[in-house]
Amino acid sequence: MRAKPAAVPVLPEPQGATSEIALTVTQVHDLHGEFVWRTLHRMGIRPPHVDDVYQEVFLVVHRRLHTFAGQCAITTWLYEICFRVAAGYRRKAHFRREELVPDWSELETMSSPSFSPERQLVTARRTKQLERILDALPLEYRVVFVMFEIEGLSSEEIAESVGAPLGTVYSRLHRARKRFVRALAKLGPAQMENES
Repeated sequence: MRAKPAAVPVLPEPQGATSEIALTVTQVHDLHGEFVWRTLHRMGIRPPHVDDVYQEVFLVVHRRLHTFAGQCAITTWLYEICFRVAAGYRRKAHFRREELVPDWSELETMSSPSFSPERQLVTARRTKQLERILDALPLEYRVVFVMFEIEGLSSEEIAESVGAPLGTVYSRLHRARKRFVRALAKLGPAQMENES
């Protein structure tokens, strides 16, 4: 008859598994704050509110960090938090009705001698139209579209960043492009001229 071992043997932790799990909120902020900031911008958080939403994300991180067990990359976990917080932000009434006006402190930089007032107006109108089209996209489509079409990231980089399979990224990008083209087709030259 075999003798029972005195204690249950402890298996060694995989290399690097505890380094992410044992992070404090401050370390997460220092290491991944820029990732969170970029993600919130990709999700359409307006400049006047980015600071508040950014802080709200890290409040959630503070409350939930103990639940992170290393089952995925920490950036994937942070992306999920950003997604939920940004979705809540987009549901609020001020997001749907807000009209942004230029910051008066930046007025001097806007009036560059190289751009005529007409060109500045056209650029401002097109920027507003782009924001409206992007705001109308579902959040998961918007993020992939912005990362691929505007920031120039590869599909593999996007898949890693959002924690989704590559096929899902392709599917979301395809659907986002179709919706973007449809929304763009609805805007005619006359509507562009009438918008202020």
